[in-house]
Amino acid sequence: MFLFKRRDSARRKTIERLYGAIVAQARRPAFYVDFGVPDTVEGRFDLLVLHVHLVNDRLAAAGEDGIAFGQELLDYFFGDMDASLREIGIGDLKVPKKMRTLAEAYLGRSTLYGEAIKAGDKAALAKALARNVLASDHAEAGQALAAYALRAAKGLGLQSPAALFAAEVSFPEPVKAAADV
Repeated sequence: MFLFKRRDSARRKTIERLYGAIVAQARRPAFYVDFGVPDTVEGRFDLLVLHVHLVNDRLAAAGEDGIAFGQELLDYFFGDMDASLREIGIGDLKVPKKMRTLAEAYLGRSTLYGEAIKAGDKAALAKALARNVLASDHAEAGQALAAYALRAAKGLGLQSPAALFAAEVSFPEPVKAAADV
């Protein structure tokens, strides 16, 4: 019985480390300075959604174990969002409604990003990222971020599931390349 709890505790710590790495990447200043992501609660949330999606999509490709691990990552992400809402003063009665809105936002964005990435459709991804992350109606605004997301998805695809299960994740540098503009 204690061994089971120890495993759960170790797994939770691994999820925490993986989520921490995702958050650290999404908070890189280059996204806000060079890519034009608004440094607002919404901008930070949307950039975090993109990175959680990228990692979770890679985990899902690893089969049943990856899907289960990815679900734990999502549970942790939404637990963090719940705690953040409470921290900024959202009342207990409003948190469930806000969480439902955040979950719907994640699912919608994840579906859009996943379809575009799977198809290698940079234009569709740029349009979705421009609208959701950059709050722009112009797809051109999302071109550099779409190029980054495609590079990140490709790089994550090359990482072993075992590395991800050990919270060892590597993202590309968020550098806006001249070819991406």
